[in-house]
Amino acid sequence: MKGTQVLTKPKPKLRETQQTSAPDLSEVKGQETAKRALEIAAAGGHNMLMIGPPGSGKSMLASCLPTILPKLSPREVLDVSMIHSLAGSLTEDGLISERPFRDPHHSASQPSIIGGGSKAKPGEISLAHHGVLFLDEFPEFQRVTLEALRQPLETGSVLVSRVNYHVNYPAQFQLIAAMNPCRCGYLGDPDMECTKAPRCGGNYQNKISGPMFDRIDLTIEVPAVQVSDLQSNISAETSDTVAQRVLKARMIQKSRFESLNSDIRINARANGHILESIATMDEPAQKLLAQATQSMKLSARAYHRILRLGRTIADLESINSKQNEDPSEILRKNHIAEALSYRKLSLRD
Repeated sequence: MKGTQVLTKPKPKLRETQQTSAPDLSEVKGQETAKRALEIAAAGGHNMLMIGPPGSGKSMLASCLPTILPKLSPREVLDVSMIHSLAGSLTEDGLISERPFRDPHHSASQPSIIGGGSKAKPGEISLAHHGVLFLDEFPEFQRVTLEALRQPLETGSVLVSRVNYHVNYPAQFQLIAAMNPCRCGYLGDPDMECTKAPRCGGNYQNKISGPMFDRIDLTIEVPAVQVSDLQSNISAETSDTVAQRVLKARMIQKSRFESLNSDIRINARANGHILESIATMDEPAQKLLAQATQSMKLSARAYHRILRLGRTIADLESINSKQNEDPSEILRKNHIAEALSYRKLSLRD
């Protein structure tokens, strides 16, 4: 400042990767349908809701997600580190190199989730930028907090307004939610469900609004684990194996979007003419989706989310069936059918 000394040039430094306690996907017993859905969600960055009784493995599946996601790019490292620096959570160990995984408690306030406070600091959805926001016990969060998530899920950003501050924070996060089918957790099990079933299930699940549910791409049931699965010695796929397929699928998406001169990198973010360009359907697929749209009374938002999901399913299929070849750009009937299988008319069905 006084011109008497030259400041030392700062050196870039990444925070050393720490050993995490996240379980490997091979440790999850059974739940093959849930594992498949988790891989699709990771490959395309899609939002997912898991419904099942206590102890079925919902939280464990969610904690496995970071182990199959690709590493942050250099640009994403800077974006994530800057947000954490604003929040005061960036240490002197270096820039954040791991994809964020935020799992706030359901008692968290709306400002802590969305952002705010006296200095309009970024909330959990911004701290989960380029990463995952896991909301366990989904219906137990405050209704106003869940409704506040709707706009950031669509736009990928959030405007925090206070008397002295108006700040727009990025919030491109992947929502993974988990919930019990009812308050007691055993709806549908005649041996364990409470005496208020099924009314208690409807009341509990009604805490999630239709518009919020409409923004979730995959809704899956996670049933109780069978004893035969717990005692099975059959080796399951490891997180590293699944992560390789997820990475290849994301590389396909990146190359496709770059050819369209778009800065989008994952299918879950495709909109408008970009989505129309990447999700062309053949005639049987068009007929199936048209019939499902009418019978299931799907909204325009749900229609487009099925197209995005079908695109990701097709990309994963191309990896398994045509190694080192260009993936087919045409969505077929089986891609749309699987995408539709992950969407429910309502949580009560």
